Amino acid sequence: MIKALALATATGFYAFVSAHGGVTSMSVGSTTYTGWSPYIPAAGQVSAERPYSSYDPILDPVAASMSCNDDGNSGPSQQDITIAAGDTIVAYWAQWTHAQGPVTVYMAACGGTTCTGVNSDTLSWFKISEMGLISGTVYNGSWANGILMADLKWPATIPSNLKPGPYLIRFETLALHQANTPQFYPECVQLIVTGSGTAFPTADYLKPIPGAWT
Repeated sequence: MIKALALATATGFYAFVSAHGGVTSMSVGSTTYTGWSPYIPAAGQVSAERPYSSYDPILDPVAASMSCNDDGNSGPSQQDITIAAGDTIVAYWAQWTHAQGPVTVYMAACGGTTCTGVNSDTLSWFKISEMGLISGTVYNGSWANGILMADLKWPATIPSNLKPGPYLIRFETLALHQANTPQFYPECVQLIVTGSGTAFPTADYLKPIPGAWT
């Protein structure tokens, strides 16, 4: 009985973990960076990715965890990835299981010299890329999430004229496979953007997360 219960619990946990997904590593050029590992203790994890605890979706669009899929704080051994404006960062998923929905990438300026110690809930975010429905209809069409499910990676190019400084970049998958139940999956990575650009979005393009949706 005990062995059967243990097996059932382990099987249930495996099924729970094997669903959905999240960003697990990143690369810039030929350099790959270790991402955050949910389901294991935070202590000892060294990553430029902000901590998050599970592959579960966020179902409430005003949830406190909406900005970076956690409490908004940096990790215990937080790093930064240096990237030049105009270059591309690629986020990788170990698994992804939903074909319907868009993939959207946001950034937020942290000020100072690093985003470490800055709570992501306090920042103003701007969108740098989005891909949604490519063809067909909502449930029978081709979506960005279908590309992600096939490739398990998503590239994002830093705007070439963006002013340098510390930024968070936020990769958001929005799964729409279940009617009236949008599922948000955001993860954030700390960047140091270099270059000589001077551009930055005006207030019309800056939104708080949570707070951008109701």
